[in-house]
Amino acid sequence: MEYNDAMKNRIKRIEGQLRGVLKMMEEGKDCKDVITQLSASRSAIDRTVGLVVSSNLVECIQDAEENQSAEESINEAVQLLVKSR
Repeated sequence: MEYNDAMKNRIKRIEGQLRGVLKMMEEGKDCKDVITQLSASRSAIDRTVGLVVSSNLVECIQDAEENQSAEESINEAVQLLVKSR
């Protein structure tokens, strides 16, 4: 699978969020603020997982191999999504 720039940029933003959370912890910021930022990071990761799985699904169906049906590709994508939970 080819990961496009939009996907990579999402990960870079998440990386920045997590660095920010670490800085907040090091500075002794309020627990509520840290949890809010951690929750935002988790949501961003969940959205990114969904994007990667859906892109993979589209790619798998378009490029379905002779020995693998579209149904098998869909099942694999669903399993990836389930695993991410």
